[in-house]
Amino acid sequence: MSSVPFHYVDLRTFCYATEDDKRVEGALRTFLPEDYPIERAKSEGHYGDRIIVLSARVENADDIRHVLTQVASAPDIEAVRAELDDRVDDNCSFFLTFDKQAAFGGDVERGDGITLRAKVEAYPAKREKAVANARELLEEL
Repeated sequence: MSSVPFHYVDLRTFCYATEDDKRVEGALRTFLPEDYPIERAKSEGHYGDRIIVLSARVENADDIRHVLTQVASAPDIEAVRAELDDRVDDNCSFFLTFDKQAAFGGDVERGDGITLRAKVEAYPAKREKAVANARELLEEL
């Protein structure tokens, strides 16, 4: 994988009042390079319950490669490749979600809980070009 056709990758998850924030952070770290900084923002739910938003933006090419290697380890990565037309929006952003509970155990599985958003490089910035670039990268992984 010589070049990475992504400007950046954002990873985000929520830690609800019933969850241990260290465990949720551990789930997010499944995708990140070692000791990568994670931002924390405190919020409040509709009934006043605590919500912590954990997020990380990965912009360095080597770190993006690390995240993408983790994504490629998902058992159904072929299905992701087949769904690329539905996963890239008109702003050239690629979206994917992962199972937070599985990630806590060190496994990468599609599901709910952790959101990945990657800004795909495309010149000109057209959705079709972004889909082609993302497809090329995912086929290399």
